[in-house]
Amino acid sequence: MVPRKFFFAVMLLVGWGWSSPISKAQVANSETPSSPSATADAAPNTKPPAHKFWDRENAWLFTGVAVSRALDYTSTRNFLARGRTEVLIPDDVVNSQAGFPALEAAGAATSVGISYIMHHYGHHKLERWVSIVHIGVTTFGAAHNHALESKQP
Repeated sequence: MVPRKFFFAVMLLVGWGWSSPISKAQVANSETPSSPSATADAAPNTKPPAHKFWDRENAWLFTGVAVSRALDYTSTRNFLARGRTEVLIPDDVVNSQAGFPALEAAGAATSVGISYIMHHYGHHKLERWVSIVHIGVTTFGAAHNHALESKQP
């Protein structure tokens, strides 16, 4: 069986690769005009206007990240109460009343921070995809936690 860490890392890299921007050189090479008049009629290739970081879409995405992290927290607590063991996080952290919520909050804050870095450098699609992938992976993990069978009789 493939370890969970490897599976999640591969899924993250696949999601990251889908959202990689195409360079202007690739776009320029693929768009060869058929006639000289086609270039005169075409609109100049301008970048779309940049959006504010805390716009409506990002606010919803960051809310989704926070909700999915809360769902992960509750699902992990649930399966621990049913006699299962956590394999991704050390027991010292998972069994801590302050450490585990802090870890979940740090995960959400890291996602927002990475999105901001992408926004700052103009990678606006990646900025959104960081949150989308985070929501997907965390929600999948929470659903998997709930689907595990109890070890208690």
